[in-house]
Amino acid sequence: MRLHTKLMLGISIVIIIMGTIIEFTFKNIMETNLKHEIGTKALSVAQSIANMPEIQKAFSAEDPALIIQPIAEKIRKQVGAEFIVIGNRDEVRYSHPNPNRLGKKMVGGDNDRVFKGESIISESVGTLGPSLRGKAPIFIGGQVAGVVSVGYLQTDIKKEVARIQKKVFWAIMIILLGGLLAAILISFNIKKALLGLEPEEIAWMYQEKHAILESIHEGIIAIDTNGRITVVNETAHKILQVPCDTVLRGTRIEEVLENTHLLDVVRTGQAEYDREFMIFGEIFLANRVPIFNNKGTVIGAVASLRNKSELAHLLQELSHVKAYAEGLRAQTHEYSNRLYTLLGLIQLGSYKEAIDFISREVDVTQSFIRFLMKEIPDPIIAGFILGKVSLASELKIQFTIDSESSFRDLPGDISRDSLVTIIGNLVNNAFEAVRANDKVEKIVSLFLTDLGRELIIEVEDNGAGIDAELTDQIFKEGFSTKNSGTNSGIGLSLVQKEIHELGGYVTFSSAKGEGTIFTVAIPKRRGSLHEGEPRY
Repeated sequence: MRLHTKLMLGISIVIIIMGTIIEFTFKNIMETNLKHEIGTKALSVAQSIANMPEIQKAFSAEDPALIIQPIAEKIRKQVGAEFIVIGNRDEVRYSHPNPNRLGKKMVGGDNDRVFKGESIISESVGTLGPSLRGKAPIFIGGQVAGVVSVGYLQTDIKKEVARIQKKVFWAIMIILLGGLLAAILISFNIKKALLGLEPEEIAWMYQEKHAILESIHEGIIAIDTNGRITVVNETAHKILQVPCDTVLRGTRIEEVLENTHLLDVVRTGQAEYDREFMIFGEIFLANRVPIFNNKGTVIGAVASLRNKSELAHLLQELSHVKAYAEGLRAQTHEYSNRLYTLLGLIQLGSYKEAIDFISREVDVTQSFIRFLMKEIPDPIIAGFILGKVSLASELKIQFTIDSESSFRDLPGDISRDSLVTIIGNLVNNAFEAVRANDKVEKIVSLFLTDLGRELIIEVEDNGAGIDAELTDQIFKEGFSTKNSGTNSGIGLSLVQKEIHELGGYVTFSSAKGEGTIFTVAIPKRRGSLHEGEPRY
């Protein structure tokens, strides 16, 4: 259904509903007011007649009806009442619009309170039909001698209400027609302002724009020419460390992010690409582009923010996957060699040697697995170390886990991924260090302990060591002593970053030609070390 059709229908329905409510309310108010007005008038007339001396004297006459009937009828015609009935204490009529009913008993059953001396307004059914009555007692000598009842038929009241209601109905019809015309004019104006788009199309475009903004991995912030935020996506909220339920629209950009340079782009109209920008200690790459209207005027600017360290995280994830794949490949290769050895022993008929070989391999493997399960019960870390053991076996590296190692008391709030990153990069560096030297024995050892208030990780190798002049650079991102062209210069910078986030520190000692020892200390409770920087 099109917009102008909806507007016309909507306004028509509203007017009809409001008209119905007004008509119903007006009818009730009018009927109540008319009843009150007519009832008050009837009571006033009844009280006036009851106080007339000639009426009171007529009660002592031999035939009161001869005197009262003409007086009552004259007054009835003057005030427009349907009836004026006057009766004695026994409710015998002395006046009635129909002379044939004189001398007969009054009907309606509403005279009890009147005979007690009260003047009342009542609704009852008499000989002429349902009526609204005003009743007053006639006092003679201080005693109630009779009653005056002045009545108007309910049908007459309803006719008057219907007459007024008809006028209201036509007034509502005129208003409805005016509303339809207004709806048509408004709908065409709105359609023009919305560039001919229907509300559903606008809603779809808005949802599409919102979905696109939220699907973009970069943080998006747009401002107008006054520097007020007009658009900000969820990623930008996270980058700015602002809760997503906080409304930033309309806030000045300087209140949220200082030195953003977006206002400079608005002023100059020149775009800026791949500019480094520091936010809360992290480096982001920012692209800032001006927004132009169809007349070529700058009406705002938009910036996209991407964390520069995401590349490092991506390389870290790829490194984990690569290490896992290498571990599986090494394990497969190692077990293939053992199966060939076992096959050869069986073919040679050396069954005792084959059984001894199987028993020895099972004992060694099971013993090491039992050690890991007991001292390093965390499956993520234990599985990672087991993979490194298999990789070391394939690389002909003697990789040992210190028998005094224990990693059973790991706090739940310390990320296992962070620990894997730290241990994995240190072990990988040690493997590469020993493979690069010419020593026959290539030894790497790992020591883990959770005694005391800290987690200690120690990795030692007998590689070539680190030159003294390079000790200040090894933790810098991009620095590496390996051949260029490889994904190097990332591992130790990631280690330092993860340790810093965990509130710990890293130290190392190295001797040229003898090897290197890296030691990492991570507090079990956050904030208990505050060391952060590497120490040598």
